[in-house]
Amino acid sequence: MANRWSIGLDIGASATKVVLLDAAGRARAWAIRKSGADFGAAAQACLEEVTAAAGLKSSEIKLVVATGYGRRSVAYATKTVTEITCHARGCYAGFPQAMTIVDIGGQDNKVIVVEAGGDRRKFKMNRKCAAGTGAFLEEIANHLDTPLDKLNDLARQATGDVELGSFCTVFAKTELLKLIAEGTPLPEMAKAAYRSVVKRILEMDPLTGQVVMTGGVVAHNPIIVELVSEALGREVLVPDHPQFTGALGAALIAAEM
Repeated sequence: MANRWSIGLDIGASATKVVLLDAAGRARAWAIRKSGADFGAAAQACLEEVTAAAGLKSSEIKLVVATGYGRRSVAYATKTVTEITCHARGCYAGFPQAMTIVDIGGQDNKVIVVEAGGDRRKFKMNRKCAAGTGAFLEEIANHLDTPLDKLNDLARQATGDVELGSFCTVFAKTELLKLIAEGTPLPEMAKAAYRSVVKRILEMDPLTGQVVMTGGVVAHNPIIVELVSEALGREVLVPDHPQFTGALGAALIAAEM
């Protein structure tokens, strides 16, 4: 049944994610690595990792769907599908209901509205600016001389309500300089950066009904989910593996081919 195993690859601008499903549609292996300057090489390395974990050879997998920014860089992909479709499919597998999906990636944000039957009704993307993305948080962390993986915990120490007035990375850094000069504690500035991301998300499109948040930024910065829940006044759901939602959706589509 090796030919019934399926793979979904999500080649994002920042990270490449791969999910391997067995013939019964169960996730058997996951892999992630930086996309780097060679999307094809990153995808190949992830493919070899997940197949080795399952005791297979990469050449045995015939059902492969690629999605994401670098989806056309995967020569062995059976099919390419937009990340909007794959994120909708991956989320619906975990939450089979009408929902509004918010995906926060390294370079862009997506708001996807899914109907009760799983069909995608509409979507919006932010591609022209780093505002509200992982790249924005990375720049803020660098400016605060704080490791990116420590920013979430740092923000949790904040007790005030400092705000950044601008979404723009350049202007936000200017605001941070002013806050630093005023002696603002580091945790307050870190949380202000997260509030800025949340404000940007809320202004993209009305987040109606059940909201589900996905993406690498969500996986590594759960405080964003808490702030969105607080702003909406209701619980926001998160898949078990929020960074792999697109890859899972691609693998599920591959399994149907």
